[in-house]
Amino acid sequence: MSKALGLLSGGLDSSLAALCLKRQGVEVTAISFVTPFFGSSKAERMARQIEIPLIVEDISKIHLDMVKEPHYGYGKNMNPCIDCHAMMFRLAGEIMAEQGFDFLFSGEVLGQRPMSQNANALRSVANYSGHPDRILRPMSAKLLPITPMEEQGLVNREKLLDIQGRSRKPQEALAKEWCLTDFPSSGGGCLLTEIHFSDRLRDLFDHQPDCAVEDVELLKIGRQFRLSEQSKLTLGRHQKDNDSIREAADETHIVLRALGVSGPLGLISGQPSAEDLQVAGAIVASYGKGKDQEEVDILAETPEGEQNFNVTPLPRSASKEMAV
Repeated sequence: MSKALGLLSGGLDSSLAALCLKRQGVEVTAISFVTPFFGSSKAERMARQIEIPLIVEDISKIHLDMVKEPHYGYGKNMNPCIDCHAMMFRLAGEIMAEQGFDFLFSGEVLGQRPMSQNANALRSVANYSGHPDRILRPMSAKLLPITPMEEQGLVNREKLLDIQGRSRKPQEALAKEWCLTDFPSSGGGCLLTEIHFSDRLRDLFDHQPDCAVEDVELLKIGRQFRLSEQSKLTLGRHQKDNDSIREAADETHIVLRALGVSGPLGLISGQPSAEDLQVAGAIVASYGKGKDQEEVDILAETPEGEQNFNVTPLPRSASKEMAV
C-alpha cells in the first residue's frame, strides 16, 4: 500500500482530494500548517470527519518571512499564493522524507484561481517546492501530465479526477456521492486574501519591515490608527478586543485607558513621540463615554511606569483620517 501526505486546509477541494486517494486504498495522512494568517481548526474538524491522521505544524515565522518578500509576488491583495503553496510542499516534503511517505498531494483544481492555479502556476509551485516529481493533484490529475506516482502504480490514474474551473458544482456533487456533508463554504480561509487586512499588513511592512509575528497578530484586533512614521495605535472595539490587547501587550508597548469613564483600551506599538502619545490618548478618549467632555484624564502604562495626562477628545473625522 502506498503512503501519501497531503496538504489539508479543511475546505472541500483538499478534503475530496484526500478521499479520492483513500477510496483507492492509499494510506492517507494530512498536514495542516498554522501561520498568523490561517490556522488548523477547519483541517482538524475535517480530518476527524474523513478519519485520517493529521499533522499540525506551526510555521509562523518562516511564513511571515516569505510573505515579506515572495519570489512570485502577490495576488489581488497581499496573498503570495504560488510562494505559499511551494513553501508548504517544501516543508511537507521534509516530513515525507523523514517519515517514509511515497508522495505529496493537494486539493488544487486546474483553473479554479486564474493566477495561482493555471497550468504554468502549478508547474512553478512544483518546481519551486523542490519536489516536482513527488506532487499529485488528484482533483485535476486526468487533465495534467502523468506523474511518476501513476507510472509506478502508486495510484490508479483512472480513479483520479478531471475537475477544472471555478464552479463548485462538480465538487458538491462528488461530496454528496461520497457522503461528505460537513464542509465550509468556499473562500475566507486566509487573511492575506482580504482587502482590509491586507491594507493593515501593507502599512505594517511599509513602516516596520522587521516586524515579527506578534506585530501581525495585533492587526487582527479592533481599530488601527497610524500615529506617525514610527508608531501606531491599536484600539479595542469591545470587551473581547480589550482582553486581547491586555493579552498581547508586552514590555515594549504602551497601554492607554480613560480614567473615570468607560471606554476602549489602546495599545501603542513602535517608537512614539510625546506628540504621538497625546494624539493616541485623544483617540482613546473620543471612542469612550467621555467623548463629549472638554477634557479626559488618560492613564498610560509605559515601560517606565504609569503616567497621567489630560487630553481633549479628538473629533471622529480627524481620527478616521488616521485609520488604517
